[in-house]
Amino acid sequence: MENGIISEWKDEKGFGYISPESGGKSIFFHITDYSNRHKRPQKNLKVQYISSKDRSGRSRAVDIVPLKGHINNGREVRQKIFSLVFFSSFSVGLYFLFESNFIPIEIVYLYVIMSVVTFLMYVKDKNAAQWGEWRTSERTLHGLSMIGGWPGAKIAQSFLRHKSKKMSFRIIYWITVGVNCGALYWLTTAKGSIWLNSVLKVLDFG
Repeated sequence: MENGIISEWKDEKGFGYISPESGGKSIFFHITDYSNRHKRPQKNLKVQYISSKDRSGRSRAVDIVPLKGHINNGREVRQKIFSLVFFSSFSVGLYFLFESNFIPIEIVYLYVIMSVVTFLMYVKDKNAAQWGEWRTSERTLHGLSMIGGWPGAKIAQSFLRHKSKKMSFRIIYWITVGVNCGALYWLTTAKGSIWLNSVLKVLDFG
C-alpha cells in the first residue's frame, strides 16, 4: 500500500489523479477503483492505494481508500433504494396495463429486452472507461433509454455508479423517460392501439 493525495478529480467523468507521498509522477485512477464505503473522491483528499497497471501497461491506482474519515453518508444507498422502488413501481404498472388489455405482451417483452440490453451497454461502457478503451456514445445510451431501456439504465446508474453524476446526462436521461412514458400512454389510447395493432400485424405478431 502507498499513500498519496488526490491532486485532480473530475467528478462528472469519474476519474482523477493521485500525487504519491513519496514523490514522482501523478497516477491515474477511476471511480471504480475507489472504495464504495466512502463518499466520492475530492481534491486534496489523502488516500491509501495500490499501484497497478491497466491493459495497456499504463500505471493506475486501485483499491483506493481515504486515510481517515470521509465515510459514506448513505446518499448512494438512498439512490439504490429509489432506483429499486422506481423500477418495481413501473414494472407493476406495466403488468397492470397488460392484464387490463391496454397493451399487448410484446410491449412488456420490449421493455424487458431493452432494459437488459441497456444495462449491459452501461457495463460495457464502464469497463471501457476503466481500461481506456473505445467508449459507447451518450447518444447511443440515451437512444436505448428512449425505446424502452430506461429502467435498466436507472439500475445501472445507481448500482454501477456510472453516468450518475454528470448533470447534463441526467437531465437528458429523464427527458427520455418522459418521452417514452408519454409514448406508452399514447399506445393505450384508441388511436395508439389501432396503430400498434397494425404494426404488429405487419411484423406478423398480431
